[in-house]
Amino acid sequence: MEHGGDLTLAIERFGGAREDWLDLSTGINPYHYPLPSEFSAAAWTALPGKVASEQLIAAARQAYAVPEHLGLVAAPGTQILLSLLPSLLPAGPVAIASPTYSSHKKVWTRDGRAPVELSSIYALPADAQIVLLVNPNNPDGQLIDVKSLKEIARTLTERGGFLVVDEAFADVVPGASLLPHIQDENIVVLRSFGKFFGLAGLRLGFLAGAQAITSKMAALLESWCLSGPALEVGTTALRDTAWQEAMARRLVDEMADLTLTLSRHGLSVFGGTPLYALAGLRSANGLHEALARRQIWTRIFDYAPTWVRFGLPGGAENLERLSEALAEAMQEL
Repeated sequence: MEHGGDLTLAIERFGGAREDWLDLSTGINPYHYPLPSEFSAAAWTALPGKVASEQLIAAARQAYAVPEHLGLVAAPGTQILLSLLPSLLPAGPVAIASPTYSSHKKVWTRDGRAPVELSSIYALPADAQIVLLVNPNNPDGQLIDVKSLKEIARTLTERGGFLVVDEAFADVVPGASLLPHIQDENIVVLRSFGKFFGLAGLRLGFLAGAQAITSKMAALLESWCLSGPALEVGTTALRDTAWQEAMARRLVDEMADLTLTLSRHGLSVFGGTPLYALAGLRSANGLHEALARRQIWTRIFDYAPTWVRFGLPGGAENLERLSEALAEAMQEL
């Protein structure tokens, strides 16, 4: 499985229609931000304008507490941002805190950098120019504290290098974000919109960093990279702090219920965030397939055959369905 979230393989192998499946293979909020009953006609008929783009950036700057001296650029998802980063950052060796989201290694490998995988971010290679980490990490939820990140960034800045932090899941972990604390260090931060707001199909993400970096990124993305609906929904959602606070509490509560359910069925939950739980058992692949035969799709990992990740089911009925399926599946292992 390269990524979660695509049921095509699941349906091809195990049958059923899309509506039959409970997809737990992602870390996307099952409760999406409420879409407007109607978009403005201009969202569909006019090219996205400067004012709408500026409003989105202002809303994101406030929501993510981006310091004024940093630049901020929006794109159709963070995937394209991380793919373009190698062309913007200095040449030299790359180190990636691993295991983590696999696309990071792929884009730097494609750039010819041959990134080194770090098992500990606290032992930087002496020659590393670019260090990349996901915080909190995917899939294990490991969190590096702000003070440590600042120290790593200062070391890299002295070398003329950069720290790249992917904060895709920082929305659900209070105090996790490095963004509000950046001063003059060479730091680039990626923020994902779709995961917390449950609107992955909208394709919206942000990159914050020095003005020189964000200006170059904006030039690569060129004009009209975001759709009118993405601008409207993104701005509204990022301004809606009441929804964000209530949703953050709800996700914590539902993750507690999911963790208890997994533990009850003999799975050892050892990592995660309020959007996903990482569990371990001897036959993770076997459990994954047993659940798939019951049209429940989880996330497994080639590099860790004892790991299986569960996204939030989304409500008591889906959690009960998972519990019943786990009871049956564990009997088959």
